[in-house]
Amino acid sequence: MSDVRHVLVLPDRDTAEEVAELLADRFALAEEPLLLRDALAGEDDAEDAQWLLVVEDPTARLNPAALHALATAHDGWLET
Repeated sequence: MSDVRHVLVLPDRDTAEEVAELLADRFALAEEPLLLRDALAGEDDAEDAQWLLVVEDPTARLNPAALHALATAHDGWLET
């Protein structure tokens, strides 16, 4: 068993929540992705924050290319 974690970086909270729902529906995740705010260095304003979706993939069954495509379709990316 592998311990894989995927991190999708998205531009705002609404987009991150939308992508989290899509992930759960499309990939039948065992647990919901963790949603985290990632403030840019020196920024206190929530408008300047990126949002991270952390997806646990203990069996390494998720396709990183599919996750990347989903993130980029929502102005984000898959962190490598």
